[in-house]
Amino acid sequence: MNLKLRNIPFSPPDMSEAEVQEVSEALRSGWITTGPRTKEFERQIAEYCHTDKAVCLNSATACMELILRVLGVGPGDEVITSAYTYTATASVTCHVGAKVVMVDTAPNSFEMDYDKLADAITERTKVILPVDLGGVVCNYDKIFAAIDSKKHLFTPKNDIQKAYGRVIVLADAAHAFGAQWHGKMCGEIADFTSFSFHAVKNLTTAEGGALTWRTVAGVDNEWLYKQFQLLSLHGQNKDALAKTKLGAWEYDIIAPNFKCNMTDVMAGIGLAQFKRYPAMLKRRREIIERYNAALSDCNVQVLNHYDTDHASSGHLYLVRLLDKDTEFRNRVIEQMAERGIACNVHYKPLPMMTAYRNLGFDIANYPNAYAQYANEVTLPLHTRLSDEDVEYIISNFVEFIK
Repeated sequence: MNLKLRNIPFSPPDMSEAEVQEVSEALRSGWITTGPRTKEFERQIAEYCHTDKAVCLNSATACMELILRVLGVGPGDEVITSAYTYTATASVTCHVGAKVVMVDTAPNSFEMDYDKLADAITERTKVILPVDLGGVVCNYDKIFAAIDSKKHLFTPKNDIQKAYGRVIVLADAAHAFGAQWHGKMCGEIADFTSFSFHAVKNLTTAEGGALTWRTVAGVDNEWLYKQFQLLSLHGQNKDALAKTKLGAWEYDIIAPNFKCNMTDVMAGIGLAQFKRYPAMLKRRREIIERYNAALSDCNVQVLNHYDTDHASSGHLYLVRLLDKDTEFRNRVIEQMAERGIACNVHYKPLPMMTAYRNLGFDIANYPNAYAQYANEVTLPLHTRLSDEDVEYIISNFVEFIK
């Protein structure tokens, strides 16, 4: 093995000539904003996730915020999420004027404490927003059981909430596109599922996201899809493609809404990535299994990506350095950087961030989340890593954590 100093970035995009070709064709087509490529990308996502519909927007954040708005979540309502996540999971609730309620993780787990989740549900709770961290799907059986245990508290504010008749589950699956759980695809498990196609994600469109949802009696999927068009295109009742039809120039503005659609240039990247995605997931699994084998005798805890009942998308390789503190963890990250290896931390819990401290959150109330964070380090995991890169990462990491 060549241990010569290498330069290993944390999560670079994996681009090929196929993406270049798709984007070039979009640019040459004369249609670069939302159009046929975006619609085809949506169709393929829905088919992949086993749902009737999918909508593509310019970020997973937009997907989460817009579905909260469609559901009528606003002032006086509460949305429950994990303290162990990225800000977007919680900030969307702030954007719509509702109250963020955070639940601690379970001991030695990156998932919410499902017993505490049930305790957090009140008559104001309208949505639960779990996080499929690192590409591993949450235990939705326990989430729905917690909701059912408090179903008597739920009072719908509108027809769509009435159709569900309980607290609604919106999955933050930013990391989990392609993951499976109990034989189902991520995207068909929660009521609504938001995916990210940001530059660092497994499948990227540079920026971008998609939302899928399960069909529910009393909610028309075409109507729901139309709401996203209105909310993402200034409230305009025709998109640019529809306006190109002869004599179809006239449109109405239904509400003063946002602009957060996906373009055909972005969708072109996604369509090319989609063709390569099975091989990309396979390669991620190979790297994870090599990491697992190499670290099996070390005093660490790693995220369980693959088991008899689930298969992760293999997005992040989280490692907890057991019996080590934050200072030791930070020193390991610095030592890895000195060897040219970029590592990261997922995540600094939200109650530690200024914005959420200012909202009244205190990390002292989330001891399990803090314990997960205090000694966690994330190793590079992406499809541009060679076998030699993986061995280089392993040899250095094992050296530094002893």
